[in-house]
Amino acid sequence: MSDLSRRDLIKMTGLAAAGMAAVAEVRPRPADAALAGPVVQLDPSADLPKAAGTRLVVLGGGTSGLTIAKYAKLENPKFDVVLVEKRDMYASCFSSNLWYADVIGLEFLADHSFLDAAKNNNYTYFNATAIGLDRAARKLYTSRGSIAYDYLVVAPGIDYDYSRIGVKDPETECSLRRNFPGGFTMSTEHVTIRRKVHAFEGGVFVQTVPSGNYRCLPAPYERACMIAAYFKKNNVKGKVVILDFNPDVTIKAKGFHAAFSELYPGIIEYKPSITISGVDPEKKVIKTEFESFPFDDAAIYPGVRAAALVEQFGLMDPASLQKEAHIDPYMYNVIGDERVYVTGDSRPMPYSKSGNTSNSEGKYVAKILSARAQGKDLQWTSPETLCFSMVSINPNEAISVDARYAFDKQKNSFEFADVKLFENRNAEMGRAALEWAKGLYRDMFE
Repeated sequence: MSDLSRRDLIKMTGLAAAGMAAVAEVRPRPADAALAGPVVQLDPSADLPKAAGTRLVVLGGGTSGLTIAKYAKLENPKFDVVLVEKRDMYASCFSSNLWYADVIGLEFLADHSFLDAAKNNNYTYFNATAIGLDRAARKLYTSRGSIAYDYLVVAPGIDYDYSRIGVKDPETECSLRRNFPGGFTMSTEHVTIRRKVHAFEGGVFVQTVPSGNYRCLPAPYERACMIAAYFKKNNVKGKVVILDFNPDVTIKAKGFHAAFSELYPGIIEYKPSITISGVDPEKKVIKTEFESFPFDDAAIYPGVRAAALVEQFGLMDPASLQKEAHIDPYMYNVIGDERVYVTGDSRPMPYSKSGNTSNSEGKYVAKILSARAQGKDLQWTSPETLCFSMVSINPNEAISVDARYAFDKQKNSFEFADVKLFENRNAEMGRAALEWAKGLYRDMFE
């Protein structure tokens, strides 16, 4: 195989195939020599200090990745932990709805440093984008070179799946991402949605709710409440229409319905069992099999899948409807590989895809990694889903849920267990919602 064809093959496969050549050089043809730069080495090692112990690489600096990087080091000080994250600035998805209604400022979400987290917890933050994985050689390839690992945690979060709302052409998808972002992945989406809300002059603002296990089940309903609260406070002649694929509000239904009817009559209109079959972003129309919904502006949440990286790295379960990872549901390792783990919102178990769940889950995975590095076993423990939803401002009032999970042998799946619902909104819950978020930041960054 020529040097050039090897380079093309590596690009196409993302270095995921086992046994692939680790180093290749691309040299210019003689005719190109005058225009060519230096020789490009495709597999330089990342500019990192030599591992001082068992190297644990954590890919992804969201709630799951940050938690595991910190707690794995606490559980096993012999770990040499490297957190690989493509962002250089952090901003959380959790609590972002509160920013739309000015309950919090941007600094509440973003005044947190990857560098500080690494310094405070004695690990390395490496700002790079993952581009390939060779599990046979135990190497993660990044935009800044390859990193050899003893253990790897892949915690890349979610991606959108627009095909689930009938959008299959790249032009329409690109237009929706740009003009009507979902607001559950990149922090830049939150900036755009907040500006939309604050610039809204009247009419219909649509918030869609997808099917499946989407990121943060109550969040679209909370967002509708925060947008409605802003409209109400500022006398905006607008209506928030919730188009919900589900037959009812997916969680904390009693509390949300009370907020819709008691706080925002005539402002929030809730429409369940809406199966979206297409969207025309130019005409601003959402289509279903039986009717269409025109809108003036929108946050269109199309449904989620595991981050595409999971599929690209060959870690996906082909039977998964949401393209989630093929892992041991109790130990989180990829089936057949106890050196690679997938956590957070890309794992297949039907736990809530939310901040607190990822945080508590991350602490458990840190224990697994420490135990296995020492040749020990660990008993499974359930993650915890503690979630506050703000439904009112002036005063700030919230509702909440606290739940764990258990395996149902009859259904052959994990189900909610020990669920505690607090659906009577009050100011104490509103204060608790803010303190919960502050506590989660402290737990990850300090």
